[in-house]
Amino acid sequence: MRPATALYRRFSHLLQELAKFGTVGAAAYVVQLATTNLFWTVLGMPALAGQALGVLCATVVAFLGNRFWTFRDRARTGLGREYALFFLLNAVGLGIQLACVGVAVYGLGLDDALSRNISGNVIGVGLGSLFRFWSYRRWVFPAEEGPRAPAERA
Repeated sequence: MRPATALYRRFSHLLQELAKFGTVGAAAYVVQLATTNLFWTVLGMPALAGQALGVLCATVVAFLGNRFWTFRDRARTGLGREYALFFLLNAVGLGIQLACVGVAVYGLGLDDALSRNISGNVIGVGLGSLFRFWSYRRWVFPAEEGPRAPAERA
């Protein structure tokens, strides 16, 4: 077997999850861009408040897509638990995004729509997405544990 084929077989499930996560993330990203800019430009909200509410709207879309499509083959640990952890970890991701916006607006003095979008919706979303994928796989939608040997259970 060729090394590339062996490597693909070994990581194919991870690649499929990553592709689905990216698709769900893209849909949530469109929701976030639309709502964040709506809050900023139409409703005149402050930078951080508009970003936070846009992320909240996108989070609902992301939870539904990830639970019922991306990670549908993983263990089910209870809707309430998954929902709470998902939103808690999204709050951490939001903190990453808000930190990026805060550095641009308050640290660098870049308080225009383009700077807000680049810092919050490009850099912040990118860093936040890396954290979210890792944390969802680890804590929200964990892999099902196979049967363990008696010595391992102890």
